[in-house]
Amino acid sequence: MRYASHHKQATRERIVEAAARRFREKGFDASGVQGLMEAAGLTHGAFFNHFASKEDLVAEATSAALDQRVNGVRKQLEAGRGIEGYIRSYLSLGHRDNPGRGCAAATLAAEVARRSVEVRQAFAEGVSQLIEILAAHWPDLPPEEASARAMALYGLMSGTMQLARATPDEALSRRILEAGIQAALELLSGKPGSAPG
Repeated sequence: MRYASHHKQATRERIVEAAARRFREKGFDASGVQGLMEAAGLTHGAFFNHFASKEDLVAEATSAALDQRVNGVRKQLEAGRGIEGYIRSYLSLGHRDNPGRGCAAATLAAEVARRSVEVRQAFAEGVSQLIEILAAHWPDLPPEEASARAMALYGLMSGTMQLARATPDEALSRRILEAGIQAALELLSGKPGSAPG
């Protein structure tokens, strides 16, 4: 029985991981249950052994995608790359060209806004964790001001990535990323008490 329970949990995690990647690549509505299960290497019929509905999977996959981003940021900071390293990594060509492994906010925010409360809550919790990590960069600021700067920084980064992905002009896309890096670094180096930017 323990094996069965462990196996079911491992299968569920595999579905969530495949869905989190696919949703970031194609959006929530571009993949039906059958396609999601095929991406996880499973049959369509097994879906309802793990989830009550596709919306349940959307919420869990959104949470998982943001957890991956939170863990990635922590690893970068622990490796000594700092917030500047994170900014450069985030606003890179590699991130732009690999949305399935990237930030859920940069790929799914507009879609999340039209989903259920559960999906929006999962998204909000993940984004809140990221903002908390970024806000720690300004320990000398009052917590609310540090949080406001972190929100502005994260919004700038995710918006820049959306614009860079949306344009078919490679040169313009690169310029958007470079401008985003510059603006993010200026915001990052703002002196305590000064206006962000």
